Amino acid sequence: MTAYYNEFDPFAAQWLRNLIDSGLIAPGIVDDRSISDVTPSDLNGFKQCHFFAGIGGWSLALRLAGIPDDYPCWTGSPPCQPFSTAGKQLGRLDPRHLAPTFVRLIKQRRPTVLFGEQVKAAIGKYWLDDLFDELENENYACAASVLPASGVGAPHKRERICFGAVLGDSNSQVWKGFRKSEQVIFQEGWADEKRHPLSSNVASHFWSDWQPNEGADGQIRMLPAGYGEASNGVSSRVELLRGYGNAIVPQLAAEFISAFLESCGESL
Repeated sequence: MTAYYNEFDPFAAQWLRNLIDSGLIAPGIVDDRSISDVTPSDLNGFKQCHFFAGIGGWSLALRLAGIPDDYPCWTGSPPCQPFSTAGKQLGRLDPRHLAPTFVRLIKQRRPTVLFGEQVKAAIGKYWLDDLFDELENENYACAASVLPASGVGAPHKRERICFGAVLGDSNSQVWKGFRKSEQVIFQEGWADEKRHPLSSNVASHFWSDWQPNEGADGQIRMLPAGYGEASNGVSSRVELLRGYGNAIVPQLAAEFISAFLESCGESL
């Protein structure tokens, strides 16, 4: 298996399995335990590890950025609730603050490259400072940027911190291999033009059939055509909305991945 996905929510975990079976994200296994129960040995044999995997956005983003499924990389978007303006904003005191647990595994396994995401409000709670302090102490070089989903044509602003880190003593041959992988075909049927980040006009087309819908709270939200139609599957609809709401925007993450790797230049 190429990839390891860790996702505690049962509905999202099954969603991941369905996406894997459909070939829409990197092949792998889904571990639905809490990240707190994951040990370093559990990760043996996996090239890519996706923590807080949600519905597989980071795996898709890596593909959109032209990175092969078997390329060594970790991703993680720790729960945003402790820092979100919509929550109680308990920050580090919130039991859902699981970034330290993620960092524990990073220290023990020392992956070559990391990518992740968090809500913009976490900056004010020193979340990013704490994370980068820990990573830099482990000889990682780090970078981050606050980016809006609207930057790739999404019908909403949705500002998020995207961050990346690379291990200072990484084997440069690994990176040279990536730079020479232009002829790689991820799977049968993947044409060359599908292996590169989406331009803003293409990304805009992805959302072109979305329509404004007013919710019970009076707020207007953009949703796919027909998504608000009456349905008996209310609980299923709620789970779908939660999955989408917690997900990253893969098209935006792909742009960040490409820019981050390009900025590393020949030093990697």
